[in-house]
Amino acid sequence: MTTATAVPALHDFERLADEFIAIRRRIHRHPELAFEEFQTSDLVAGQLAQWGYRVERGLGGTGVVGQLKRGEGGKRLGLRADMDALPIEEATGLPYASGRPGVMHACGHDGHTAMLLAAARYLAEQGDFNGTLNLIFQPAEEGGGGALRMMEDGLFERYPCDAVFAMHNAPGTPQGQLVFRTGPMMASSDYVTITLRGVGGHGAEPHRTADSIVAAAGIVSALQTIVARNVPPLEMGIVTVGALHAGKANNVIPDSAVLELTVRALTREVRELLERRIKALVAAQAESFGVRAEIDYRRGYAVLVNSPAETAFARQVALELVGADRVVEPGPQLTASEDFSFMLEQVPGCYLLIGNGDGELGCNVHNPGYDFNDDNVAIGAAYWARLAERFLA
Repeated sequence: MTTATAVPALHDFERLADEFIAIRRRIHRHPELAFEEFQTSDLVAGQLAQWGYRVERGLGGTGVVGQLKRGEGGKRLGLRADMDALPIEEATGLPYASGRPGVMHACGHDGHTAMLLAAARYLAEQGDFNGTLNLIFQPAEEGGGGALRMMEDGLFERYPCDAVFAMHNAPGTPQGQLVFRTGPMMASSDYVTITLRGVGGHGAEPHRTADSIVAAAGIVSALQTIVARNVPPLEMGIVTVGALHAGKANNVIPDSAVLELTVRALTREVRELLERRIKALVAAQAESFGVRAEIDYRRGYAVLVNSPAETAFARQVALELVGADRVVEPGPQLTASEDFSFMLEQVPGCYLLIGNGDGELGCNVHNPGYDFNDDNVAIGAAYWARLAERFLA
């Protein structure tokens, strides 16, 4: 059983912070896109092996799992950090800014990796626990579905977990504040391509055509009625047309037009409803304009749902570590998406947020000016270490 004096506290990690801030900045300087995290995986695997973890590489392509067993305890814990960067040109001007043109850590995955590595070292050298610790360093969170790829490669068959947890930084939230929400926390994200095929012709003779652009315009407007008139007012649904491609000249009516949509929901029921209504509405609208619609509806990330018991446990650990004035529950529901949702469909657990700060460090993720707040390295690491010791006590 973990003793009170052995419980990791913030000051234990403030002594380690500079070392892992340097690691964070090294990863930031050398960002890698989804499924290309070769240098990052080398770094993570090398550190874990040095600290005595059993290390396996290759799950999900470039994923890394470090396992550490202590005692005879039967409980098994999974902690996950993501490693990939984004195809964005960095504009921070920082001395450790990205050295790769057009690629940067614009979502803080460098910080997430550093926090979990710092916790990993502490737990290997001083950790007081009885059971199995599985540290999951995941590739390709940014749209690549790396979590699902790791699971397809047997992640939870090779490394069974009784619960799994993950943490993401939250710009605009006070630095170091820990945010929790039970139940649906982040939206599903689906991708839809609608191709309208009509009959092209001269712009001066529209009566001889089946105008794909007019049909596209009508469909864009009609799609906005789906949420307004089908989704219950107290529930969330999003149907956004982010791209419309058609034509090349002002006097030529093209024979086709292509719409690109993102579709989001916070419940499985609304997600199913949106798919049904989009398909039915587009088909009917296309027919009314005399064109043919081809719909490619691709399921993306699932709704992220935090399980009640694990979320309550995670919140209690936060209260012990930072106190009630730095813990928020319930936090907001988010319309962004996360592929940790797939892990939570298979294993109970909790996804929490850590405030990245206001002001300049409140710059939102996926922005060329974003940077992870290094003050969170110690707090995040201390939180992971304390959660691991509590769970595996």
